Amino acid sequence: MSHYPLTLLAPARDLEVGKAAIDAGADAVYIGAPHFGARQAAGNTMEDIQSLVQYARPFGVDILVTLNTLLSEEERQEAVEMAWQLYHIGVNALIIQDLRLLTYDLPPLRLHASTQCDNRTSEHIAELEKLGFSRVVLARELSLDEIRTIRQQTTIELEAFVHGALCVSYSGKCYMSERLLGRSANRGCCAQMCRMPYDLLDANHQELLDDFGQPIHQRYLLSLQDLDRSASLKELVEAGITTFKIEGRLKDKDYVTNIVAYYRRLLDKLVPSQRTAHVQYTFTPSPAKTFHRGGIDYFLHGRTPNMANWSTPKSTGEEVGILYPQGSRPNRLRVKLHDGVTLHNGDGLCAGDIGFAINGTERTTNSEVFILPSSRMDIPSTLRPMPLFRNADVTFLRSLHAERRLPVSISFKDTTTGFRLTIGKISHDFEYTHEPANNAERALATIREQLSKVGDTIFYPEQVDIQLSQAFFIPISVLNSWRRQVCKELQTTLSSATTHDITHVKIPQTQLPTMDVTPGTPLMTCRYCLLHEMGHCRKQNPLLKEPKYLRLQNGTMLALHFDCARCEMQLHTCNHS
Repeated sequence: MSHYPLTLLAPARDLEVGKAAIDAGADAVYIGAPHFGARQAAGNTMEDIQSLVQYARPFGVDILVTLNTLLSEEERQEAVEMAWQLYHIGVNALIIQDLRLLTYDLPPLRLHASTQCDNRTSEHIAELEKLGFSRVVLARELSLDEIRTIRQQTTIELEAFVHGALCVSYSGKCYMSERLLGRSANRGCCAQMCRMPYDLLDANHQELLDDFGQPIHQRYLLSLQDLDRSASLKELVEAGITTFKIEGRLKDKDYVTNIVAYYRRLLDKLVPSQRTAHVQYTFTPSPAKTFHRGGIDYFLHGRTPNMANWSTPKSTGEEVGILYPQGSRPNRLRVKLHDGVTLHNGDGLCAGDIGFAINGTERTTNSEVFILPSSRMDIPSTLRPMPLFRNADVTFLRSLHAERRLPVSISFKDTTTGFRLTIGKISHDFEYTHEPANNAERALATIREQLSKVGDTIFYPEQVDIQLSQAFFIPISVLNSWRRQVCKELQTTLSSATTHDITHVKIPQTQLPTMDVTPGTPLMTCRYCLLHEMGHCRKQNPLLKEPKYLRLQNGTMLALHFDCARCEMQLHTCNHS
């Protein structure tokens, strides 16, 4: 096992989501800088980032900031100035992609190499380590064996994604959005071409057929299911992973709370927690209850079938039953529910690309119901029975709440001129007259009760020790004032902790790995392969008529190339096929 501490890293779209991630048990949070954060829709002000730093510090939570787009020369100078501002407000690390930033005077902050740096090989990662990076975010496609090899040949911290949306291309190697729509994925404005529908064509531009004899027409052929490695955390630890990353800087508070809580519990069962904070949940975490496209471990144990969902790129949620088009009517849908499933008015349901909210139910048998959709639904009776999913469980969403507090010991004793109150590591002497209590038992109980009332702070009393030479009368208002004063001083002290500085050396441009894109570079390079997804890998079950092209709804044609030696698929513009 690694000598580095194991940490759970959560995403934050904004300040509110960042606080929710901390409350749910994250050890670290990553959030977008005002600019250049690889998510144009998830930039944050310096004031909000500073507020998140101050909220995180008492809990010992690190705040990492993304500056991970490719930059022009003018932008790099602005990014460096921004990096210094981030350093001064107390962030712990920067996540970057553009290696040319290393040729500038950067602040003494830890640098993490973004997954956009295409961190797939031990040679490349060793090179990044020599350049001064403290951590690399590994490519999502790596297997356990590949991670072990990297761990054996480098000493740098290794971070791996464990949950969330997947890019079908190697990160940093997708140029499709930029070339076709002028929106660069490496500049933070990906158009998500992988979530669009395509026709699958052979060499003669004829649509191929699926296993049911239907044309593969306007299917979501590149839309991967979501990553879920929750069953493999122990293997990842043993392979050398030190940071477990949840994807989702565009996700909402509900999603982040649910997923962080889910992985927090799993990690705490796996490795005894070294966190001093205590987290309480009002719900039982379940990944399928918030945004969820299904779950795959994505090459961690090798290539597996059914990596994509060709039916929809949207959240499907949890499977709750079967929709029977036969017997359904325009205002009533016939459904057989799985055992134990209860539906609620307002829940969102979907089957394939059909989606609707529940406006009521009518039970016909123990398991079969008629659902009243919120709007008129005409479902062709010729459709086959389809799995029914719930992608919005209103009862679960209302229950989502997490609370994080720091345990503190409280002691109270009398001094020659008054009383000394100690909360955590802060002690304060208060001058006050010693007035013996008329009712000793009641007085001691009052003192204990009032000093324990720290519920409006980030603390909770783990132990309360009253060490008085005798019972004294002290008004409740005075006890409350003393408690608030010491708690405030303790929280201020914890919030003012400083980060450890490190030294950066400017790197000459000539020592940086090449970042240029050469002519003929594929639009995408993927480990995911359509041939394998169709069950027709050339090595096992080759097709007579292979897919040759993808066609967008607007008629744009993309050429497919299968590199079986590397076990990769490439997408090209047709003139580079």
